[in-house]
Amino acid sequence: MKTLRLAAMAAVLAATGASACPAFADEKKEPVTGAFNFTIENDMVNGTDRNYTNGAALQYTDTLNRVPWSVRAAAAPFIDPSADIRVTYQLGQNLYTPQDIERKIPDPNDRPYGAWLYGAVGVLADTEDTVTSLQLSLGMVGPAALGEPVQSFVHSVIDTREPRGWDSQIKNEPALLLTFEKKWNERLLGAPYGYQIDAAPYVGGALGNVFTHVNGGMMLRFGEDLPQGDYGPPRIQPSTPGSGYFEPADDFGWYLFAGIEGRLVGRNIFLDGNTFTDSPSVDKKVMVGDFTYGIVFNVGRARVSLTQVVRTPEFSGDDDFSTFGSLGVTYAF
Repeated sequence: MKTLRLAAMAAVLAATGASACPAFADEKKEPVTGAFNFTIENDMVNGTDRNYTNGAALQYTDTLNRVPWSVRAAAAPFIDPSADIRVTYQLGQNLYTPQDIERKIPDPNDRPYGAWLYGAVGVLADTEDTVTSLQLSLGMVGPAALGEPVQSFVHSVIDTREPRGWDSQIKNEPALLLTFEKKWNERLLGAPYGYQIDAAPYVGGALGNVFTHVNGGMMLRFGEDLPQGDYGPPRIQPSTPGSGYFEPADDFGWYLFAGIEGRLVGRNIFLDGNTFTDSPSVDKKVMVGDFTYGIVFNVGRARVSLTQVVRTPEFSGDDDFSTFGSLGVTYAF
């Protein structure tokens, strides 16, 4: 009799499409196929308008393991063959100006005007403990990078100082940059009340006529149920790129972060000037450091990051630290 009742129950469940284990069915999530990320960095939030004054980048991170054969072949020597791989596509622009942008003829001892417009393709190779980032950027430095019209338009909209020295900017030059970075994620001792702390040390480098450097640093995170696959907020080159992809949260989440990075600089076109022709330049400093801190919010499939950056002086004659803020918005779908 008991056997007949169980058989009847199974038949009803099968007919209605119900599950005998509804709790497990509710926990199943829809797969995440990709993510869009927009990052903007600007020093206006700190009341300044000099050095690295603005950067903007739009990035798309593709479906897991959907990698064109040409990209996979090019990246193969640098990544773990067992890693989960995502391809990233990016479009960005960086602007650099001297301290006094109202001078028609800029101070020759100050940083020259410069702009960089680029497109990039890269890979993110993620294992359980590491993520390797490899990216190739192609674009233009100089008037073709549209720095003058962009900054002039923005300054007219917000009714602030007019930049007048762009005629002296770095000349047009094709720009190529290859960057590599490897991060390790280590879960540290848990903090009181169920909070967590983890650390992501990293090493990397850049090679090209835009930037050439080696870098290393560490990012610390503190929060509750720290999301995996998230190695810090997205950033714009030459800073550590962070994570353009993340695993969506079930509800609301957050974490605080702080990081430090050092770069040994061999070339910076925005300080050294053009590669093949004479242009404004200054004597760069070989050692440059960044201190970064901020907060990240995760709400379902959306992530918002607020970052503050303090950068050490980058060239001789500049004794002041430069500061700028960063806003990153990511949506996973």
